[in-house]
Order: sequence, then C-alpha cells, then structure tokens
Amino acid sequence: MNPVAEVVVPVALLLGCLLTLLAAVGLLRLSDLLARMHTTAKPQVLGVLLSLVAVGLQLHRATDVAMIVAIGAFQLLTVPVAAHVVGRAAYRTGQVDPSVLAHDDLADDLARGERPAG
Repeated sequence: MNPVAEVVVPVALLLGCLLTLLAAVGLLRLSDLLARMHTTAKPQVLGVLLSLVAVGLQLHRATDVAMIVAIGAFQLLTVPVAAHVVGRAAYRTGQVDPSVLAHDDLADDLARGERPAG
C-alpha cells in the first residue's frame, strides 16, 4: 500500500465510524421528527461513504471496488427518498408542527385542493 493510503484509510475509517455513531446518538437524543430525519440521513450517509472509501482503498480487485461503488450509489439514492417519504407521512398524520417550517409547500397545495406531486 502506498504511503498516502496508509494515512487516508485510517482517517477515513475513523471519521466514517464517528459520523455513524453521531447519527445513532442524534437519533436517540433529538426530540422532534424532523431533526431525527436529518440526523439519520445526512451524517449516516457521509459516514458510510467514508467507510466505503477506506475499504475501497484497501481492496484492489475490480469486483470488490465495483461492489463498493454500487453500495455507495444505492445509499445516495435510497436514503434521501426514504427520508422524504417519512417526512410526508409524518406531515399528513399531524406529527409535524407546521409552525416550525420555513415554507410549507405541501399545505399550499392541499389548501388549493391540488393533488401534491410525489
């Protein structure tokens, strides 16, 4: 392994693990649903991606790297969509206080009687 990878791999793995731990702690400690959604989506994905980078630098076979890239791509595609769906479901069931939102696009659509997109 080259000298740069000897430094980057442990740093990326440590940061990835710390971000994933931070997401888990935030999920337990934060009070409202929107904050919990944020902490499970943002730092968790970055933590997983940093861990995958560390593993990818350790492995050198093309099949291993292709699998790591696929895992990272699926994380980037599915986590934001899942957070969006959970947020919409929480809003529609009344678990989100509309007064905490900066701008409520869904309420505007529902007030006009339009079917919201998505």
